[in-house]
Amino acid sequence: MMPVIKTKILPLGKGRAPCDDRVDAIQNLRTAVAMPDTYDLALTGADVVTPWGRHALDIGIAQGRIAHLGTLAPGAARETIACHGLTILPGVIDSQVHFREPGPTHKEDLETGSRAAVLGGVTAVFEMPNTNPPTTTAAALDEKLALARGRMWCDHAFYVGAEKGNAAALRDLEVRPGAAGVKVFMGSSTGNLLVDDDAHVREVLRNGRRRVAVHAEDEARLIARKALALAGQPQTHPVWRDAEAARLCTERLLKLARETRRRVHVLHVSTGDELPLLANAKDIATAETTPHHLTLTAPDCYERLGTYAQMNPPVRDKAHQDALWVGVRQGVIDVLGSDHAPHTHEEKDKGYPNTPSGMPGVQTLVPVMLTHVAAGRLSLERFADLVAHGPQRIFGLAGKGRIALGYDADFTIVDLKARRRIENRWIASRCGWSPYDGFEATGWPIMTMIRGRIVMRDDQVLGTAHGQPLRFLEAL
Repeated sequence: MMPVIKTKILPLGKGRAPCDDRVDAIQNLRTAVAMPDTYDLALTGADVVTPWGRHALDIGIAQGRIAHLGTLAPGAARETIACHGLTILPGVIDSQVHFREPGPTHKEDLETGSRAAVLGGVTAVFEMPNTNPPTTTAAALDEKLALARGRMWCDHAFYVGAEKGNAAALRDLEVRPGAAGVKVFMGSSTGNLLVDDDAHVREVLRNGRRRVAVHAEDEARLIARKALALAGQPQTHPVWRDAEAARLCTERLLKLARETRRRVHVLHVSTGDELPLLANAKDIATAETTPHHLTLTAPDCYERLGTYAQMNPPVRDKAHQDALWVGVRQGVIDVLGSDHAPHTHEEKDKGYPNTPSGMPGVQTLVPVMLTHVAAGRLSLERFADLVAHGPQRIFGLAGKGRIALGYDADFTIVDLKARRRIENRWIASRCGWSPYDGFEATGWPIMTMIRGRIVMRDDQVLGTAHGQPLRFLEAL
């Protein structure tokens, strides 16, 4: 059971004008004084991104949770970390990663993937079910939770995979402890999970009530166009898996979601064509895009990186990227996920199209997106919404994703002015490479804190792995 942190809200002043009382009430809520005489830890002097904006605040932490926001006197905590010149973000949540365990652990596992996460400032991840065996049963989910215990550095949850034949079981699977929900592959990708026809997708959507995450590419169109993936030419990847394959599948999915009255979450949106559909379906659908779709563009990325830029759905041209940025700014895109999906050099060098799709991304999400913040493409507050407030709101995370009283003391502490070059030697993922090798970043994660515990500081992972399963309101 989580400890209860008691707080005391100062009373409204008497004999004051109503507007003054409202101002005092807001200020008192922001600086609520926790009952403990001494906090376990204080973070002082930082610029803090809260749900109500950016403020210069001290943070008092007790029993792993946020117990005070405001001003702290010297000696108010047993330990104080001065954070002058730094910015404290709510702990970044990467809601789409592939850590490969159990199965092809030669390219990643839960320890190395989560180590990469905390080095990059990520405090929690949702891991995908296309492992070997796939996470399609209670036993498989329990095995992942057991493998994570004492090995994962960040907090975590695991998606359960839909397949043709297990729809009836999903109602119970999605509410098991540690389950992030249900994932559906409507288009084929890494692994064997595939639910591509409307009848089976409808059956999945009718079994359960939590939001369903979907890889939306139309499988029939992918099959029909496979000959367009030309040998030795990875630049034909977005020709084969074209924008219409994504648009058509998203359109089908939204119709089925309305029919079954089931909420859906469209993963790694890659086209401008999908955005009008999603904008008209905010009552039933949320959407994710990725740093690579916002940063890399075709054909340049294929000319520079070859198959190392190969993803499903593909990185597309600048017109689609520009549309995605509009979707980010206008709120059509709800969250960012890295779609971290590592493969080895040997696998990536086999020659297209006999090469797997996927690239690592969990460790680079924060510095890449902070560089976009520095360039003025989005505000820091919007970034916090995409990677913390948004995931908390959309997936109903308990005690995560906000800098607010009573929430877990999960923080991504960054230096917005730091200039660093991303290099392969910094990458902790077992694959050992990044498509951003040589990328000049402005903004860098300095410290990762999870439930009041420092797990990364100045590019060093500290202590032992203490990641815990995430809790979801709809599954408590």
